[in-house]
Amino acid sequence: MTSFESFAELCKKIEEIGSSLEKTALLASFLSELDEAELAVVPSFVMGSPFPASSEQLLGVGPSTLYDALSRASGAPPSEINDILRRTGDVGAVAFEVVEKRKPATLSAFIEADGLSILEVYSRFADLARASGKRSQGVKMKHLRYLFGEARPLEARYIARLALDDMRIGVGEGLVRDAIAKAFGASPEEVERSYNFTSDLGLVAQRAKERRLSDLTIEIGRPIKVMLAQLGSGIPGSMAEIGTAAVEWKFDGSRVQIHKKGDEIEIFSRRLERVTRSLPEIVSFVKEGVRAEAAILDGEAVARGEDGRPLPFQEILKRFRRKYKVEGTAKKIPLELMLFDLVYLNGRVLIDEPLRERRRLLEEVADSEILASQTVTSDPEKVAEIYEEAIGAGHEGVMLKSPESPYAPGKRGKNWLKIKPVMETLDLVVIGARWGEGRRASFLGSYRLASPDPDTGRLEDVGWVATGITDEMLSELTDLFRDLILVSEGMEVELKPEVIFEVAFEEIQRSPNYSSGYALRFPRLVRVRDDKAVEEADTLERVTNLYATQRGRNGRSPG
Repeated sequence: MTSFESFAELCKKIEEIGSSLEKTALLASFLSELDEAELAVVPSFVMGSPFPASSEQLLGVGPSTLYDALSRASGAPPSEINDILRRTGDVGAVAFEVVEKRKPATLSAFIEADGLSILEVYSRFADLARASGKRSQGVKMKHLRYLFGEARPLEARYIARLALDDMRIGVGEGLVRDAIAKAFGASPEEVERSYNFTSDLGLVAQRAKERRLSDLTIEIGRPIKVMLAQLGSGIPGSMAEIGTAAVEWKFDGSRVQIHKKGDEIEIFSRRLERVTRSLPEIVSFVKEGVRAEAAILDGEAVARGEDGRPLPFQEILKRFRRKYKVEGTAKKIPLELMLFDLVYLNGRVLIDEPLRERRRLLEEVADSEILASQTVTSDPEKVAEIYEEAIGAGHEGVMLKSPESPYAPGKRGKNWLKIKPVMETLDLVVIGARWGEGRRASFLGSYRLASPDPDTGRLEDVGWVATGITDEMLSELTDLFRDLILVSEGMEVELKPEVIFEVAFEEIQRSPNYSSGYALRFPRLVRVRDDKAVEEADTLERVTNLYATQRGRNGRSPG
């Protein structure tokens, strides 16, 4: 049984290393020594999450609960915890220091010789996730106090970070994929394909060790990564690149992946979260309009107002976030379903079939009322006509898809191109905020943005955004971020990096004021990308490339 202390030591080494190759080698060596049960856990742990992306389990621990548990377990007063937080900005550093004072290193070697194991920590996290009802906070507190009470200082650092999904060691999906491949003699492509089918790197690691990666395939009820689109260079350039295109509206909605088995329907968001209970009318549309015993469908949920035009994206998110009193919200914000792809049908995996075949099968099993319109053409003028229709109807633009393209889970490439009329935008991680002034004093009014550096895994800041936020949004955003506050210092707060903002801007400038070396000129919040994970934020490499190519233009147009 592998100790959690050995895992913590691994994380410390990885955190201190800048080279991705060295990190990969360290992790591969560690994985190769784990047993099957531990392999199921460690890939998610090292990326900063107690559970894999495909899991329904949510820890539900906020910073305040964690700090309270640390205080009770260590005897450290809240004032001391707040002082360390202000000084370090790292919940892991807080846990390390308060546990070290309670249990000095000279003593910890002689007590609790067995210590915590990886599987015991996982088991406690699973118990935390299962806690519900009126007594759930007490149950969560009991398990957290036990973990911090048993932990040595280094273990406490990474338990605290894990509990808040904020590992800070620069390990993402790509590095874990490569480590699994290196540990068990598989190719990175095999590992990635298996991960895209399962959304569970722990399961992939287990099968890789057994040399059974080929056993992993798409299954009903287990979400797969969705195929992604790349921004096209206008209609003429994109059509010259793609040739004949299947043209669809780019709906102003929210992506849904639907799994149907008989009358059992499960719906997953773009981030693979299970949202079935929140979207009862989508369930009804599928039951009534999809004539298939078993299917996995890709589509968009669209909300329309009384005027027939799509409602803002933030209104759709209210539906996806709603867990209780769903019926009332559904009446205020009704949804429509637009299906545009089919990746599994009655036992047949379709991802390697060309789009034209997947579309043919989709048209056979889905009613036209829930089917996105598609036109296959090689004429740029026809595409421009469809584009204007989509914009006129209040949607974002058009999608151009190669009719010969396979469905590539998790991939963003030139087989799917999106054409939009807006200024260039970036999807950036919110890492901090400032309280407002005057009548806005009780709201977080401006937000600090960051872009992940793929080489180091760190989030590098690119400035602040305060424009584009309405009074109604101020309240909603403050509620959204209140439980994500890690550190408060005067008017500013540091936030747990969990939320993505899509931000439009006029241009990117060089700036010594931010760690990225860049700043956005005239940034404006377009929308909260609640459907995207931090791993999907635009990287510093994309910021650098945009800076290098922006001379002579302020934005990107469809023409």
